[in-house]
Amino acid sequence: MTKKQAIKLFEEKKVRTVWDDEKEQWYFSIIDVCAVLTDSPNPRNYWKVLKHRLLKEGNETVTNCNQLKLRADDGKMRLTDVADTEQLFRLIQSIPSPKAEPFKQWMAQVASQRIDQMQDPEKSIDQAIVDYKRLGYTDAWINQRIKSIEVRKELTDEWQRTGVHEGLEYASLTDIITREWSGFTTKQYKHFKGLKKENLRDNMTNLEIALNILAEASTTELSKQRNPKGYMQQTKVAKEGGSVAKAARNQLESKLGRSVISEVKASDYLLPNNEEEEK
Repeated sequence: MTKKQAIKLFEEKKVRTVWDDEKEQWYFSIIDVCAVLTDSPNPRNYWKVLKHRLLKEGNETVTNCNQLKLRADDGKMRLTDVADTEQLFRLIQSIPSPKAEPFKQWMAQVASQRIDQMQDPEKSIDQAIVDYKRLGYTDAWINQRIKSIEVRKELTDEWQRTGVHEGLEYASLTDIITREWSGFTTKQYKHFKGLKKENLRDNMTNLEIALNILAEASTTELSKQRNPKGYMQQTKVAKEGGSVAKAARNQLESKLGRSVISEVKASDYLLPNNEEEEK
């Protein structure tokens, strides 16, 4: 079962969500929904009291609610009560709020957008472009980033075909590729840029993204040609793919007279724009 977390905004308030690929449905953080609908200073306690009352009433929706690990404000993954769309529609009926109907419409829209994107992948790309533009990224950077997503997907499809297991093995192979061309593991690279939970690729410069694309695309093509079996054989391919980008990086740096590995991150040039928009 593959689950992908996302933050959705309703009236500028965050609602943590998880998309379940197997069941093809969203799960919403109930505490976040309570915060949106009630404006309670303590939505966690509001849900605790409401949950207790509904359980005493024998409410089946509450009984069937799941718990999933979602990222809390402190950055840690914590078990949180979640509900799918149908369950949440029923729970909202127990929360007196003038925002109930608009929130239901918003939920339906979220679900509809995801289904549309699954049926037409171009819509996912279109949405990503809109999101990056809203954050202030340049068109040139966005084009590179979208291409990097396509290249990454082709690589992970190839890893899956050759018997590599998603999760730790994917992460380890990614580290090998990244370390080979950049000199850093993914964790070290993020530390170099001063990142914590942020996505590394969203904080790469155009040149860094271009080299990463070259490394991953080269790894994919080498794998297709050599047809390795499993993780261990793929480690050698990953190193060789990364070395292609390393050679390109070395040649470019010899012409530029400087390193193309940059400490610059997105917040260095995007946050000032966002702060101006909020004023």
